Amino acid sequence: MKEKTNESIPLDSAKIEFLEEMVKSYELPNVGKAVRCLVDYARAHPEQQASIFSKIRCYDC
Repeated sequence: MKEKTNESIPLDSAKIEFLEEMVKSYELPNVGKAVRCLVDYARAHPEQQASIFSKIRCYDC
């Protein structure tokens, strides 16, 4: 089994609500799994990483 570490990631309530919606929609076990899916996607698609990480987005401003 892979070694895992626990991290605390501060997120505002809108982001938590979004992740909780994804948990329900895709029958994921928890929000942590939803975050891992996002990270795994970014790692598996290096050609998409710039579009994911280089743009500054502020949906809450």
